[in-house]
Amino acid sequence: MLNITAIPALQDNYIWAIHNDTHVAIVDPGEAAPVLDFLRRTGLQLTAILCTHRHHDHIGGITELREVYNVPVYGCSHPKNPHITHPLRENDQLMLTAPAIEFRIWEVPGHINDHIAYITPGAVFCGDVMFGAGCGRNFEGTLEQLHHSLQRLATLPDDTLVYCAHEYTALDLPFALACEPDNPDIAGRIKETRELDDAHQPTVPFTIGLEKATNPFLRLHQPQLLETLRTHGWPCRSDLGTFTALRNWRDHF
Repeated sequence: MLNITAIPALQDNYIWAIHNDTHVAIVDPGEAAPVLDFLRRTGLQLTAILCTHRHHDHIGGITELREVYNVPVYGCSHPKNPHITHPLRENDQLMLTAPAIEFRIWEVPGHINDHIAYITPGAVFCGDVMFGAGCGRNFEGTLEQLHHSLQRLATLPDDTLVYCAHEYTALDLPFALACEPDNPDIAGRIKETRELDDAHQPTVPFTIGLEKATNPFLRLHQPQLLETLRTHGWPCRSDLGTFTALRNWRDHF
């Protein structure tokens, strides 16, 4: 049986540990120390490192980890990510044997160009593309690419668990509420998030279904959201126009 454990890192990152009773694969090790501590505490053997993209808070611990554990590093090849030993592309199948898990790879640009997602039945590791009630900023590529990447993730089954790389849900929900003040699902999620925060529990993972009910970047056709944007002076004549208006507003919210 596989387990997925959150390893908190840096200010608000999650490094994900996918493991059985003996072996573990690590997703997006932004720093080495918490991973090394996890390995010491659990006695698990590190067998692979998976990268969603090249930002330092996702790869910053790889050099130190590989000085101790000479394991393969999977991810999208990029000149600014010298750590990748096993490049992955769109629709590749990544099969790990220990722990035993198979991923389908999707290229999901729009946050940055080398971003990929690791998809397995019931779960997706999506780095910085989708957050709880939000999405990543557009640093490279286009907003059209980011919009497409999010819409693609939204096609996964509603019960798919989303393992993003940051604890941003409490930061993103006020914007979601501003977009749709009468959405009861957003109000309920705010309450649940406060309870989790008070208990020092993560809000991640969450489901695709919950995102479709509460994430404004997946709710581009909702009448109240569209009316809210119009009152701010952003008439929306297309899905991409609505998405662009939302991302620009969120950047300055």
